[in-house]
Amino acid sequence: MQQPQTRRMPSSASSPEEEQPLVIIVDDDAAVREGLHELILSAGMQATCFASTRDLLDAGLPERPSCLVLDVRMPGTSGLDLQTRLTAKGDAPPIIFITGHGDIPMTVQAMKLGAVDFLTKPVRDQALLDAVNAAIEKDIARRKEALLVKQYVERLSTLTARERQIFREVARGRLNKQIAFDLGISEVTVKLHRGNVMRKMRASSPRDIVRAWEALPADVREARVI
Repeated sequence: MQQPQTRRMPSSASSPEEEQPLVIIVDDDAAVREGLHELILSAGMQATCFASTRDLLDAGLPERPSCLVLDVRMPGTSGLDLQTRLTAKGDAPPIIFITGHGDIPMTVQAMKLGAVDFLTKPVRDQALLDAVNAAIEKDIARRKEALLVKQYVERLSTLTARERQIFREVARGRLNKQIAFDLGISEVTVKLHRGNVMRKMRASSPRDIVRAWEALPADVREARVI
């Protein structure tokens, strides 16, 4: 039986196939890689395999919904080390750990960092597939939220300094007359700027304004308005 080959990730999606979710398997045991690879394919999903975390890092993470199936203990950078590194960068796909040597402290650490599941070898097929499906759904939601935040930041950049002030105050629940008093401008001017904010942020209600404000990264919200 031909062993699944390690391959370099595509830098960008260019076909319908590359838009589909991908299961990334990282295990230094070739037999385990092969078994997991065949299981994922049999379930109608796409998978790719790596023999080490270094091979994965060299290839790069895909720009498509995905999840990682990681062996905890591997030569060099371990699965837990990789999780810590990706979590620190803020772009970690959901992770499912598998191990033949798991212990409670290791499981607690993995779960605290956001692991979807922690499975012990030999892994039951259905348990792994259930975990993979949950992880993929989580990543789709994560990417959708990240795209929305990016759009909000881009829209924010189109606001003038005054409009950003109005945006902030409206999101805080301040009334037009309160904003006018605080900023030393007329209520009519506040209404004009507020209308511009609603249009540029593509908001149809005050609730949309609050949602957009709260979705922005803290450093963006707290940036000084000049």
